Amino acid sequence: MFKRLRILILLFILITVALGNWRTESRLKDWQNSVHVTVYPLAGDDSPVTRDYLSTLRPTNFEALEKYFGSEASRLGLPLLKPVALELAPTLRTAPPSPPEGGDSALTAIVWSLRMRYWAWRHDEAPGPKPDIRLFLVYHDPSRRPTLPHSTGLREGRMALVQVFASPADQGGNQVVTAHELLHTLGATDKYDPETLMPRFPDGFAEPTREPRIPQERAELMAGRIPVGAQTADIPTSLAQTLIGPATAREIGWTHGR
Repeated sequence: MFKRLRILILLFILITVALGNWRTESRLKDWQNSVHVTVYPLAGDDSPVTRDYLSTLRPTNFEALEKYFGSEASRLGLPLLKPVALELAPTLRTAPPSPPEGGDSALTAIVWSLRMRYWAWRHDEAPGPKPDIRLFLVYHDPSRRPTLPHSTGLREGRMALVQVFASPADQGGNQVVTAHELLHTLGATDKYDPETLMPRFPDGFAEPTREPRIPQERAELMAGRIPVGAQTADIPTSLAQTLIGPATAREIGWTHGR
């Protein structure tokens, strides 16, 4: 009897969680109101440069992201003035679990995802209501680490672990990576070849009908690079060099099949 009762309780919890996730997903994809995003900064090293940079962060550092999504939504016909509203949380002092390497198994990735979600739940120190999406920005001193670890956006749990540089000169590039991972949490998929990192045609091209097709002038945000040659592509250094393409807009619910 007790065993059956325990199973019924677990089933009830699972159904309740699934129903809650479905309702939240439906609300986010309707885009009737702003999606509330909280940014949680933390240090990826013990460098004084990183520590000092974190102390300078203010909400104004993320206004460009809000304006970008507002501008792109308007261009794509979404009648919402501010589709994404960002808040800045206090700096976190505890490091998240390290993500798996590229060659690790799918099971390892699933286990890390669960650990990451548990860690995020335990270290959600932002004041106010619970956000729709949580972005954990890990800052690194570029003199210590000239290349960044891979960033990861999770649709399940609606959170992202974003690796960025602790440098004012890299703020534009940081915003591109952050916007890319934010869209992953909303269901957007990558638009590049994972082997070559080249944008896939046509969905990974900002202007697929452009003649000549290459070079392109901007990057599709989920492709992450500007195709400038048959086998070469540049990394955008600011959001002004990117746009959200039709395929990505459909995935996040901005165009509803148009």
